[in-house]
Order: sequence, then C-alpha cells, then structure tokens
Amino acid sequence: MPATPPWYVISLRPRGEHAALRRAAARHGGGLIALSPWRLQLRDDATARAAVRSALAASRIVFTSPAAVRAARALQVLKPRRGQAWCAVGAGTAAALRRAGISDVHAPARMDSEGLLSLPVLQDVSGHDVGLVTAPGGRGEITPALLARGAAVLRADAYARVPVPLSTQALQRLRTTDAPLVLALSSGEALQRVLEALPADLAGKLRGARVVAASERLQALARGCGFKEIVVARGPRPADLLTAAVQRLPVG
Repeated sequence: MPATPPWYVISLRPRGEHAALRRAAARHGGGLIALSPWRLQLRDDATARAAVRSALAASRIVFTSPAAVRAARALQVLKPRRGQAWCAVGAGTAAALRRAGISDVHAPARMDSEGLLSLPVLQDVSGHDVGLVTAPGGRGEITPALLARGAAVLRADAYARVPVPLSTQALQRLRTTDAPLVLALSSGEALQRVLEALPADLAGKLRGARVVAASERLQALARGCGFKEIVVARGPRPADLLTAAVQRLPVG
C-alpha cells in the first residue's frame, strides 16, 4: 500500500474487527478508516449461560453473527442433537458454526434477516421452540416474524456491543483526506451511532461518501440518512462489498 492511498473504505465494524475489510480494500489499492462505534464483549454470567443452554436445546437454533457463535461456544460445547436444525444468517456465520463442529448448517443465499427468514426450515415452526443466539440491538425483524409463525423464541444474548469513543486518529484522517471515500455498510445501527457521534462537519463529510450497502434495506436506510450515491452488494462479506465498490463506484 502507498503511504497515502488513492481512496479509502470507511469501516463501521466493531473495534478490532477490521482486518478482513482492510485486506479486501488493500487488494484493490484502497486504505481503510476505522470508525468503530462499539467493541464486542462476550457475556460470562449465570443469566447468559442459562439462556444459551435453553436456546441450544431448541428444535431450531438461529445464530445472527460469527460473534454469536464465538460467544455461545465460549459458554458451552456446540453439539447437535437429533432433530435439530442449526441456522446461520450468512456465510460467515455458517463457517463459524462449521469450525465449531456443526457440519449441517442452513444458511440463505441472501445474507440478511429477510434471507434467513425465508429458509424452508424456518417456515413451519408453529408449536416449535426456536433458539436465537444474538446480542441486544439489531436484527429486529427476526423475533416478530417467528412469533407470527407460531414459534416460541428462546433468546440468548450471548454477547454485547459496548459503545466506545470514535478513534481520534480515524477522525483526523477523515477530516484531512481529500481522497474519495466509500462507506462499507453492513449494520444500520452502527451507521446511526456513528452519525450521532461525529462532529457536524465530519457527519456532513461522511454523508458525501459513496455507499456500498449489504442489502436493499440498508440502501434505503442510507438514503434516509442523507447519502446520495448508493449501490447494493451481493452480500455483507468484505470481498462482496469491495468488489461492488470498485466495479460500480468511481474510486481510485
């Protein structure tokens, strides 16, 4: 990478979770500005352990992120039982489950809540328990949809998103760069928190960035937040986001 990259991708990933997006940007000649609104903290208390134990006993088990898999695995060995269906919101979460020893994982091609809810195994759930391993906030569509289908949702908040101040180094880079900016958007809640935390001048500058969104829902959210130039990637993975950015947005 040159000392001054010709363009930057802005990452809203949790603190310490930027490496994959940074590598993907570097493959296309870009740099990265890390604007983390929070860090991830695994829970290790009696309430979390009981909730995870209950969720993992359900006939269907849904994991909303790789972090949810890591958190559950830290509390209990993941071992499938006869008749269970293990579900992941996307490819990254499915891969985390397979690394944890769950070989048969249901995951959608469309890697978001809507795609997850379209899985055949989550259609006829009336009278079934569905374990939801997740964190507070985000993915708010899943529980109401499952309840409407007659399921009993056993929620386990296995980790938490702990707010952190935005990096002063990242803010300075955002303030001083004249290079094109591409916002990698895979979390609406993260975007809203960052916009609330930024000084007014930098919030305005961020809204001038081109956006590559992981879903049509996030595209609509970005438009509602004042962003103008937005494209939708095939999914939330770093490679998907950066491929869409360089192919469909004028960067570099």
